[in-house]
Amino acid sequence: MGFRAREAGEQVASPCTNLCAIDAASGMCRGCLRTLDEITIWGQATNEERLEILAAVARRKIDVPDPKP
Repeated sequence: MGFRAREAGEQVASPCTNLCAIDAASGMCRGCLRTLDEITIWGQATNEERLEILAAVARRKIDVPDPKP
């Protein structure tokens, strides 16, 4: 998936692009392609959960190549 290996204890970085706008039709952020649920849990998520979210985002990028306005 292209995610670099993490040092022990290092947090997986947020995919936030500072373009925070939820698309009403898809329910995803136009900037990072995360759902509101994924954005909400990010701060408390384990690295494993964060990597799962990033994998879901990567799959969405294939389906929605450029969701930005």
